[in-house]
Amino acid sequence: MKKQKIHSKIIILGSGPAGYTAGIYSARANLNPIIITGNIPGGQLMQTNMIENWPGDYNTLIGSEFIQRLKNHALKFNTCIINDHINDINFHSKPFILIGDDNIYTADSIIISTGSTPRRLNIDSESLFFGKGISTCAICDGFFYKNKIISVIGGGNTALEESLYLSNIVKKIHLIHRKKKFTAEKILIKKIIQKIDEKKIIFHKNYKVKKFLGKNLLESIEIESIKNKKIKNFNISGVFLAIGNNPNTQIFKNKLKMKNEYIIVGKDSKKYSSQTNIPGVFAAGDVIYNSYRQAITASSSGCIAALDSEKYLESL
Repeated sequence: MKKQKIHSKIIILGSGPAGYTAGIYSARANLNPIIITGNIPGGQLMQTNMIENWPGDYNTLIGSEFIQRLKNHALKFNTCIINDHINDINFHSKPFILIGDDNIYTADSIIISTGSTPRRLNIDSESLFFGKGISTCAICDGFFYKNKIISVIGGGNTALEESLYLSNIVKKIHLIHRKKKFTAEKILIKKIIQKIDEKKIIFHKNYKVKKFLGKNLLESIEIESIKNKKIKNFNISGVFLAIGNNPNTQIFKNKLKMKNEYIIVGKDSKKYSSQTNIPGVFAAGDVIYNSYRQAITASSSGCIAALDSEKYLESL
């Protein structure tokens, strides 16, 4: 089947908070934007159980419901949302050319908001048990471990949020963290300490995962002390990895200026703080931030990218 050719003044790659916010602002500027969702519409918030810090929403939000609200807001202003995945881009052509699985797109301006992907440990035994006891999504897979003993790896916001969610499902959690202290928000740490005091969570600080063990399915985990190389081994039914994320920028390698896989913005433009080294190409959200990783910071940078893109298009 021949691919359809579609043109838009502005194309937004990604459908998380940054992408949908960029779509809302671009649509209100009468730019008739297209949002191309990518392989995982909604991004990582689709796997988030609770959002407690979105300003104005003091009731806990469910990640998937929050994304649907953003999508509905974008649709209200007639943003065109297309479920497709871009696998190649030509930034040297004017207009820019984007090759998707289903269609070929051209655009005068592009906003990159492709988000990030959960990081893995990259140890030999990890791949053997991924999907057979190892997961990166507590909401997706937590139900399968009801009243069982599991482990969560990590010490940041995601790890603690996953642990709190799972603590209402599983029998016990071994929480494993490479450092002495958690790096999460204080309110989450307070909740986790309460679970530790209740013996619902066992905290292994200054430990790293050495091996995953089992036959067809994961059966146990071996961890090693960072300090003295002491080994611990205990039986578990599942492991949830929550050790950070990698930006989804592989497609832009050798096409845009990047540092440690994050897209550099603002340095090649005095006018536009969200512009990459290529005029007309902007970036927002997790692809430019290596530390914040909040829905609100992604959304705010999506707004900035949309406003910058609007000014850029006006200047043409």
